[in-house]
Amino acid sequence: MEGFDDAGLFYSDNFGEERPQQINLQAIKKSYKEFLHSFHEDTFNFKYRDTLKLNYITGKYFLEVEMEDLAGYDETLADKLYKHPSEHLPVFEEAAREIADEITRPRPEGEDQVRDIQILLRSNALPTSIREIKSECISRLSTVAGIIVSASNIRAKATKMTIQCRSCSNIIPNISLNPGLEGYALPRKCPTEPAGRPKCPMDPYFIIPDKCQCVDFQVLKLQELPDSIPQGEIPRHIQIYCDRNLCERVVPGNRVLIHGIYSIRKVGKPSKLDGRQKAIVGVRAPYMRAVGIAVDTKGHGSISMQSNVTAEEEEAFKKLAATPNLYERLAQSIAPSIYGSLDIKKAIACMLFGGSRKRLPDGLIRRGDINLLMLGDPGTAKSQLLKFVEKVAPIAVYTSGKGSSAAGLTASVIRDASSRNFVMEGGAMVLADGGVVCIDEFDKMKEDDRVAIHEAMEQQTISIAKAGLTTTLNSRCSVLAAANSIFGRWDDTKGEENIDFMPTILSRFDMIFIVKDQHDEQRDLTVAKHILNIHLNANKTDNRAGDDEISLAMLKKYIHYCRTTCGPRLSVEAGEKLKSQYVLIRKGVLSQEKGSEKRLAIPITVRQLEAIIRISESLAKMQLQPIAVESHVNEALRLFQLSTLDAAMSGNLAGAEGFTTEEDQEVLNRIERQLKRRFAIGSQVYVQNIIQDFSHQNYAERTVLKVIHTMIRRGELQHRMQRKMLYRIC
Repeated sequence: MEGFDDAGLFYSDNFGEERPQQINLQAIKKSYKEFLHSFHEDTFNFKYRDTLKLNYITGKYFLEVEMEDLAGYDETLADKLYKHPSEHLPVFEEAAREIADEITRPRPEGEDQVRDIQILLRSNALPTSIREIKSECISRLSTVAGIIVSASNIRAKATKMTIQCRSCSNIIPNISLNPGLEGYALPRKCPTEPAGRPKCPMDPYFIIPDKCQCVDFQVLKLQELPDSIPQGEIPRHIQIYCDRNLCERVVPGNRVLIHGIYSIRKVGKPSKLDGRQKAIVGVRAPYMRAVGIAVDTKGHGSISMQSNVTAEEEEAFKKLAATPNLYERLAQSIAPSIYGSLDIKKAIACMLFGGSRKRLPDGLIRRGDINLLMLGDPGTAKSQLLKFVEKVAPIAVYTSGKGSSAAGLTASVIRDASSRNFVMEGGAMVLADGGVVCIDEFDKMKEDDRVAIHEAMEQQTISIAKAGLTTTLNSRCSVLAAANSIFGRWDDTKGEENIDFMPTILSRFDMIFIVKDQHDEQRDLTVAKHILNIHLNANKTDNRAGDDEISLAMLKKYIHYCRTTCGPRLSVEAGEKLKSQYVLIRKGVLSQEKGSEKRLAIPITVRQLEAIIRISESLAKMQLQPIAVESHVNEALRLFQLSTLDAAMSGNLAGAEGFTTEEDQEVLNRIERQLKRRFAIGSQVYVQNIIQDFSHQNYAERTVLKVIHTMIRRGELQHRMQRKMLYRIC
């Protein structure tokens, strides 16, 4: 019994258990082999055996297994895999490796050794939220839905390694490491005692890299879905460990369904002396070791907390699409507690359904999402409309302009605390991929932050080139923005001075509504009566929708169903109608009313033509029609005329791209040249003197003020004394 007290030689917990455990694992492996070899569907298609052979031949060394198939074949085996995945998955992969060895013979020369097969699990079970995963879920299979906000670089992790003592050259080969983020603690002492030599010092071992077996791994950061975050709470995050074939499957902004093993790892804190990480005894940090990833690649929000559409719901959707007054019902169902603004609600309905995204033969992509801007007086329910859209859209992110930065809207590059490498985190427009971004107080944003979303609004991508990272993220989302006038309230006498937006951002909105607080006694009486009824009936339990209104849950599912199943195109007749109308508007002829032509001095550009096409497609999509006909084009032209064209005719958008004639622009340029030639740089002049000088040349006072305002915005004029309207030429 000499040496029995040496802990490095004997382990009492192995006595008598090795053989039964070995027999048990062999029986379990046999069950897994029988499942892979003999499972078939109704058509006697051996699903996993054929898939495994095809994947191995094509160089894909993995096999995706559905938990429902395993439960139908052997419920006990599936339950063991669910409760003890860390022990059963290696056995399952070993069984798949042996099956692959059998079905792929004879293999080409030089491939005598069969490759390892990775088992990826899938499940149709409803996912859980990150908040609902507690300590009782540790070491069990879990399914979590969320959004990928950042992804690390690909790194290597050893599965088996060899260590050597630097003093006596003692080698310990093939040390197995546990999968996941847990590491391996090197032995503090060398067990050998060489004769005639002193004992080896403390910490003598080092790793031999050439004799290590490694796999690729990647660490993801998963954020819970916005619709599962309670009001006032900060979104929760969890680390996802992916290895082998699961690496580089997702990018920031993807909505994913993670099937994995809820695991724990040591928590370290920096020491005050040396700054190194030291473990805290008894405290563990949770993370998830992924064994399967389902990605929503289409960007329609199909990976979400809501269940799939049933056959009864699909039949109800088709009946709803066939109703003749569907368009009016949808408009009335948009924020029914808000009185009036019917055309704005119709435009919001078009934005929620969206047009058709097109990929052209040359590789360019034309967006199908509709951008909408509401501009005007406060107290006109703009923010309430944005809040309603956040609730009814399948994917929506609400933000305020004053509290948003360029990085918060697009993407940011941060340094990972553990690896010290730069990683990307997606912003609001990346997280809303496939949905709507609601930006309130759009006018309160900084000009540099608004410029950052130009590419996201038109090209629907976000290009990042920071800290050595160069990549492109998807932001296939609509933008619904609300803004106030620069003076607080809309002033009809100020014209374009009410708007403090650059032409580049205005031209990217498909529809621009000027919302004014009209003073009308009869309308004010009706609005006051409507608001009082809402407050008086607020505490009633029966809050069902009216006869013509669609419930919120039904509307949300119907929008999701139409966006995922329907992609209409313009008919030939509708295209001809739209072409002729576009040519007429470019010529200046808007419409004919009572036999007299109404001339329009402000033309539109190709961007606005594409906006009308998208609105026409959205009108056809909400009726589940594959073709947008002439009636859809007529309604799209009417909406466009009520929004952007009416604003352009009133002169409120003069100076924006596509909203100023060449003659007017030439007059403005002529006045500006005379101003710069007449007054020297650094001189001070009163604005009334400027107006008097140009009035002798038959220039209108409004036109001269427009030039002065433009020069102020460019920094060529500066206010000196506001009361006397004194300016300094810069």
